[in-house]
Amino acid sequence: MKRVFNRITVPPATDALRTWFNTTPGKELLALEQAVLEGLLAECFGYYLLQIDCLGVQLDPLGMSRIKSQVILVPKADDAFDSRCVVGDPQYLPVASDSIDTVLLPHTLDFSRNPHQLLREVERVLIPEGHVIIVGFNPWSLWGLWRLLRLRSKRVPWIGHFISSWRVHDWLSLLGFQIKAEQGAMFRPPLSHPRMLQRLEFLEQLGGRFWSPLSGVYLILAVKRVSRLTPIKPAWKLRPRPIRGGVVEPTANHIRPPWSRD
Repeated sequence: MKRVFNRITVPPATDALRTWFNTTPGKELLALEQAVLEGLLAECFGYYLLQIDCLGVQLDPLGMSRIKSQVILVPKADDAFDSRCVVGDPQYLPVASDSIDTVLLPHTLDFSRNPHQLLREVERVLIPEGHVIIVGFNPWSLWGLWRLLRLRSKRVPWIGHFISSWRVHDWLSLLGFQIKAEQGAMFRPPLSHPRMLQRLEFLEQLGGRFWSPLSGVYLILAVKRVSRLTPIKPAWKLRPRPIRGGVVEPTANHIRPPWSRD
């Protein structure tokens, strides 16, 4: 895979989001997401796994995936930059078409300037029957309600798009993907007090059993389907014309030129 090092406008939320995932609610959320991702990545096989920001090396798929060749696309090189990272624009992936087995989008759509264009690029680089895993904030949850109460706030993650899973389903369907699995996580509110979050830990079991659509985040596993067109031969064919006596008369001999007619 070719590395591309360009000057790219870095989304202002990227660095702030990584910092937020080091806070109390961020750490709790990241731990739950990694637990679910471990099961989803077990369904993915192949040679290459591409993770497109926003968490960079904070979310390490190496220990969770059987795919050994892993690349993390980041908008710029920073202190967390390691040998697996490449610099590139997620809107125009510096990757060949039909070359990646699995693409991981951890909250990437939430903070993308053009989420649908990003999904089109993901569809382009994935091989047929390749997988994409999408992690996103659920607007129809306590986290979504918290965001509505902070509409004027310019802090992450509340400035994100918070795209509903239903809309993501529609986008994936238009691009030819099929949903294989979906799971919710984090049914507790985004509180900053560790003790309060621990006391509300029972909501995770109750939410997973009764309120799954109301989870704070959703994780979607989809596969790229490619329709195969089979050419159909025409059913009709020229049949020779029978004559008296049961003998088949060749078509060429039956045709008479116009000057030979009486």
